[in-house]
Amino acid sequence: MGIGDKISNKAQELAGKAKESAGAAKNDDELKSEGKADQAESSVKKGAEKAKDKANEVADKATGN
Repeated sequence: MGIGDKISNKAQELAGKAKESAGAAKNDDELKSEGKADQAESSVKKGAEKAKDKANEVADKATGN
């Protein structure tokens, strides 16, 4: 996973947490849901990047790199 991707995913995760907290403080269920969705999307992206990194690692081992 590239450093830019890591930063972008972490920023999205933190923004999601902030939205969720703000929604809880304002008793705004829609804002809370948006925050949870942002966090979930960040987790999916993070998982995909880890899978991609692992696939590249396996490919490198197979080719002797």
